Amino acid sequence: MGHAIILTQYEPETGVTKAMTIREAMEAVHGTVLSGEDKLDLEVHSACGSDMMSDVLAFVKDQAILVTGLCNPQVIRTAEMIDMKCVLFVRDKNPTQDMLELAEEAGIVVLKTGHRMFNSCGLLYAAGLRGGSDYERFT
Repeated sequence: MGHAIILTQYEPETGVTKAMTIREAMEAVHGTVLSGEDKLDLEVHSACGSDMMSDVLAFVKDQAILVTGLCNPQVIRTAEMIDMKCVLFVRDKNPTQDMLELAEEAGIVVLKTGHRMFNSCGLLYAAGLRGGSDYERFT
């Protein structure tokens, strides 16, 4: 069984989640933009890391960045279905031109980074994104 890593930006002092821009997330993971450069200043509040789109569909609701190493058109379609604003491909995966066009049509920013998923999620965490469950708030 797969598991999705879900992150949300959380300020423990105030108990409030806050936003960061896609540009800030891209900088945190040392990423590059492949599509949607005009949308880098959109705000995101959370992220999900998974290579299993079934887990993303089952467990993720209204997230903002999908972090994945899976590189096929289904990733873009899944992101569109659940209103992701951005897909971040890890391990220097290169989506096809068809995938980039599909993302452009859906208004989804596409980024890539050379980091692995674990490191990418860790870098996003260090930039201020936190776990999407209430568990972290009470530990």
